[in-house]
Amino acid sequence: MPPKRSGRAKRVPERAKEVRPVRFEGGKLLLLDQRKLPQVERYVRLSGAADTARAIRSMVVRGAPAIGVTAAYGLALAARKFRAGRVHEDFERAAALLVASRPTAVNLAWAVDHMRRTLATLPLDAAPRDAARLLEREAASMLAADVEINRSLGRHGARLLPRHGGVLTHCNAGALATAGYGTALGVIRAAHESGREIEVFATETRPYLQGARLTAWELRQLAIPVTLLTDSMVGRLFQSGRVACVVVGTDRTAANGDVANKIGTYPIAVLAQRHGIPFYVAAPTSSIDLGCPDGSHIPIEERDAREVTHIAGRRIAALGVSVFNPAFDVTPADLVTAIITEHGIARGNLKRELPKLVAKSRGTRRS
Repeated sequence: MPPKRSGRAKRVPERAKEVRPVRFEGGKLLLLDQRKLPQVERYVRLSGAADTARAIRSMVVRGAPAIGVTAAYGLALAARKFRAGRVHEDFERAAALLVASRPTAVNLAWAVDHMRRTLATLPLDAAPRDAARLLEREAASMLAADVEINRSLGRHGARLLPRHGGVLTHCNAGALATAGYGTALGVIRAAHESGREIEVFATETRPYLQGARLTAWELRQLAIPVTLLTDSMVGRLFQSGRVACVVVGTDRTAANGDVANKIGTYPIAVLAQRHGIPFYVAAPTSSIDLGCPDGSHIPIEERDAREVTHIAGRRIAALGVSVFNPAFDVTPADLVTAIITEHGIARGNLKRELPKLVAKSRGTRRS
């Protein structure tokens, strides 16, 4: 007699799909247009500093590490058009365009300064083609290094996450915000890959909806369970007891451990402390600004009022209303449980611990 068949179909595990937000192919920089996700997966092709700066400013690409790598490639592309005998002068003109495109993310200025030091190894009368080759190699090296940094950061952070339970994240700090793999989502991804059974709660992240459009999409690509909620629902979610910890990224971390991240991060940190929930920040050392003493010195970008008054191009607010639209807020260090980097985890006295991790990073880059 043949065995009885169960009425329930066997569930086939979903297969993870790698997300590649930044590519360099055929001498062109290709950026996955994050304004179009999740409905359309389309790459924008760039060829110089000016269009790269526009892409950064208009949010084709976003996320501090991704912006840094993109800027590096923008400089490499610009070098092809540098004038003979004026390579260093033309570099500074292109660099100024890129640095001005988004002021809060320290990785942008860090990447430009790194490329400036790279170019300084060439003589003042270097040929533009030599500058272009050198900068293109360095940008490729930065892209590969960013992915490895994120993987290392993910491994350090994964052990902080529960073996079973919920993890809240805000905005998007995954592969889309980096050269690949992700920072906050890299921690979540590494935990998932190690066998931890976690459910991710992703805020929609008003007004630009990075959580709804990007984080939820990316987690679905990775076959990681995700539940979407509006920003104002976080308090109720914490009261439900379904969240074991919070993991977010950062665009700039000050020397004392104050953290600038997407607007709405600060109230989540306050709520997390109120409910005794650990609040972790995933911060590559390139995003730690030891020259910035505290969060009050971090420039906060304010964006177009239409991001608040309109949704999907349709006005939802009354004509004539004033709009306050800062893109970031600052979470004080005393609300941060730990900062996760590629070289380890900083806890307690962050002002003392962060320089140790940054020093390790500098030593790695020199070796």
